Amino acid sequence: MSKVLAALDEHASRKPLRLAVEGLSEQWTYVELAREVDKFAQWLERQNIRSAALLADNTPAWIAADLASIRAGIALTPVPHFFSPSQVHHLLGRSAAGLVLTDRPGQLERLLEGMGISHESCAVQAWGLAAFRIDTGQESVGLSAATSKITFTSGSTGEPKGVCLAQKAMETVALSLLEATQADERDRHLALLPYATLLENIGGVYAPLLAGATIVAPGLASVGLGGASSLDVPRFVSAITESRATTCIMIPQMLQGLVAGLAQGAPRAESLRYVAVGGAPVSRKLLQQAERLGVPAFEGYGLSEAASVVAVNTPSANRPGSVGRPLAHVELRFAEDGEILVRGSLFEGYLGESVSFDHGFWPTGDIGYMDEDGFLHLNGRKKHIFITAFGRNVSPEWVESELMTEPSIAQCCVFGEARPFNVAVIVPRPSFDAAAVAAAVEAANERLPDYARVGRFLLAAEPFTVDNGQWTGTGRPRRGRILAAYADKIEKLYEE
Repeated sequence: MSKVLAALDEHASRKPLRLAVEGLSEQWTYVELAREVDKFAQWLERQNIRSAALLADNTPAWIAADLASIRAGIALTPVPHFFSPSQVHHLLGRSAAGLVLTDRPGQLERLLEGMGISHESCAVQAWGLAAFRIDTGQESVGLSAATSKITFTSGSTGEPKGVCLAQKAMETVALSLLEATQADERDRHLALLPYATLLENIGGVYAPLLAGATIVAPGLASVGLGGASSLDVPRFVSAITESRATTCIMIPQMLQGLVAGLAQGAPRAESLRYVAVGGAPVSRKLLQQAERLGVPAFEGYGLSEAASVVAVNTPSANRPGSVGRPLAHVELRFAEDGEILVRGSLFEGYLGESVSFDHGFWPTGDIGYMDEDGFLHLNGRKKHIFITAFGRNVSPEWVESELMTEPSIAQCCVFGEARPFNVAVIVPRPSFDAAAVAAAVEAANERLPDYARVGRFLLAAEPFTVDNGQWTGTGRPRRGRILAAYADKIEKLYEE
């Protein structure tokens, strides 16, 4: 049986009136949450489906739907709210979802109609969610019996992969997080990241429930988050204080916002005891600023294929500049080129793709090393994929290919590692000016999800060529050379 559901049942029996979930306008005790989950699971069982998708805000209903899916034995695919329509279409088709649950039925119905997906509404008894039976017309991919959740990455290309995870793997990570962060029933965990983000789902739902803690889930707008890369800093900072949160999970851009707000005089949340920061590299300077302002921020590292967290710093074992020590269930090795190989609570495979493990280890694609005290350090990515400050994976080649379909753009190179938005250095074609390039960037952005769009651009001083070292003989940009040539101008774009 699921350890999370077993813990829920135990808390409902032993401490029924303890607050389990607190939303914006509703709250459930543990006995109420257990009751709602049971009712929801019974309804799901009557739908006779193997897989469902969930497109909803961070609310008690999201949590109930997730837990009910586990109890009903249904594989659940959370839909990232920032996915483009084509990515949602891909997700629904690949996941073999026969049902979509949502708290925004009008938006979903328009989306389904626009994608040409056959659908019909079906009544849901409660929970503030609507349900649609769907038929994508695509050949569904078979799911392994162990698959409990399918998490789609933010998409380094236009078609993100579906990572299939067993409940046991996710709960093993949650239990290790419980141990590392010393979570207990006195905690109030504030949800700052979308629940469709695996890290928040495991660290912000499963771990608190295992501990018997309270989950605060007021919704993304209430904590200042909009889209994939918009943050209302004053609202964000006040939400942390007003919620009386003891723990939360942030991406670097959120920590930057919190630090900026506190530096400008916003009151510090005295209740905070542990802030996990991950999803993208965190600068040591930012962590130092947070420490000076009394923010207990600790950097971690993980990947979906390892059911989210692999390593994390803690109050008792903290080394800024590292991503912490591996969790208790994790074993690490390093390839000859320094690539990090991980074993422990790995995924079942990708949807529609067979994978193989080398003696149980999975190659992460990240380069790093372990110091003499057992702290893991990252040195970068094996491939060109970068991770934005909002924790979104972006393949620059993908964005560049969209840009170069525009008639006015001859060459381009995109950057955005650990940044709040992406910047492009662009070589226009002859007879095209900056206005034409701006229109081209806008047109390309329309075809991209918001986390992959180009926020600012600058015109190159000269074409990228083999002679100036900015172009390879096979027709690819030399990113390091281009970055070195335009570093100051790129930095000014971010400063502006």
